[in-house]
Amino acid sequence: MTFQNQTVLPAVRKWKDLERLLDSSYTYIVILDSHIAQLKDMVRLAGRANKKLFVHADLISGLKADEYAAEFICQEIKPAGIISTRSNVIATAKKKGVIAIQRLFLLDSIALETSYKIITKTQPDYVEVLPGLMPNIIQEVHEKTGISVFAGGLIRTKEEIELAITAGAVAVTTSDKELW
Repeated sequence: MTFQNQTVLPAVRKWKDLERLLDSSYTYIVILDSHIAQLKDMVRLAGRANKKLFVHADLISGLKADEYAAEFICQEIKPAGIISTRSNVIATAKKKGVIAIQRLFLLDSIALETSYKIITKTQPDYVEVLPGLMPNIIQEVHEKTGISVFAGGLIRTKEEIELAITAGAVAVTTSDKELW
C-alpha cells in the first residue's frame, strides 16, 4: 500500500485536531485517544473529506482491546486500519480485511526478540516501532521481517523524521502538531 507520498501520519487526540486536518493534504490520519461513542462519527466525518483513519484499538475508552472489540471496530466503525500492541487484535483485523498495524515498544533487546516472535505469528501489514528515534532498529526490523515500518514516539524535529525515513520507515506517526 502506498501512502501517496505521505511520510507523516498525523496522530490526533481531539475532535478539533481531526477537524483541522480535514482540509489538509493528508489522506491518512491516526486516531489515538477516543471514546467508543465518537468513533463512528469520526470515521464518517473523515470519509466525507476523503480521509482514511487508522484507529488505535488499545486507546478507545469504553472498549477492551481484545478480538471482540477488533471485530466490532471492523464491522461497525469500518476504519481503514487498526493499530494495537495486542496480537489477537491484529489477527482479527487481518481476518476482517482491515489494515493491521502491530505497535511495538522496543525498550531493550528482550523486547525486540519477543517482538520478532509476535510479528512472525501475526504477520501484520505494518509494524510501528516505538520509540521512532532508532534508525538502526528501524532498518533491522524491516530487514528481518520484510514488513514495512512506521516510526513513532518521541520524534520532535523534521530532522528526526528524515532520519527515520532514510532508515527505511515508510512513514512517521506523530501527535506533534508542529510536525504536521
